[in-house]
Amino acid sequence: MADIILQAQNLRKTFGGLVAVDDVSLTVARGSTHAIIGPNGAGKTTLFNLLSGRYKPTRGSVHYNGRDISALPVYQRAQIGIGRSFQITNIFPNLTVFENARLAAQALGKDSFRFWRRAEMFRRYADRAAEVLAITGLESVAGQLASALPHGGKRKLELAMLLAPDPQVLLLDEPTAGMASEQVPELLTTIDRVRSTGSKTIVLVEHNMNVVMNISDRITVMHQGRLLAEGDPRQIANDKTVQDVYLGELYDLPHDEPKDGHA
Repeated sequence: MADIILQAQNLRKTFGGLVAVDDVSLTVARGSTHAIIGPNGAGKTTLFNLLSGRYKPTRGSVHYNGRDISALPVYQRAQIGIGRSFQITNIFPNLTVFENARLAAQALGKDSFRFWRRAEMFRRYADRAAEVLAITGLESVAGQLASALPHGGKRKLELAMLLAPDPQVLLLDEPTAGMASEQVPELLTTIDRVRSTGSKTIVLVEHNMNVVMNISDRITVMHQGRLLAEGDPRQIANDKTVQDVYLGELYDLPHDEPKDGHA
């Protein structure tokens, strides 16, 4: 049985009379890349917000390393090893690339509010910043202002900042949002570097099906607030129900021989 790091059990989230997530359960294996996809309004972003702690469930629970974290807010989940990015890039534009990464490394350390100590006291944070900039391919622009980076570079910097405190789980919300098509392969290479360490679990919401199919070990498909299907990329691409409801012509993958049932 796979080692489960993150688990949702019978999650339900309502907003007044609107049921955004309806009895959804999923498990995320440690060290895997798990995508959540679905058409607009499917409830995937709400599910993501439940996993990250931005929303508390109306019913059901979220478990991390076997611990019920359903009531923990975002910052407390960050402290125990769950980091989250957002669709809108969240960086400090007037600081250098290196300073962004160093502050992110320091944020969850015991020195996070000791602003007036000498910089030499924070060597371990500087070393960690250099490490994550190397992983994300930003070491050559470490001295540049973050505002000078192209959009793809800013997305990579956000990933570096997410990695800096060394979380176990990375929750990536539309990591390719707003990126030009030619910038996407470079981000994929960066994510592959993160995956190759073998120590990180990635959960992402993403509309780009080429990205999803190329980097995911497992895919959860949502529709109208409920779980529609789950499986590996080939199972999902060949699932007739998923094709009808969502994929359509978005992803052109050769199909296996027709078979009964769904992934």
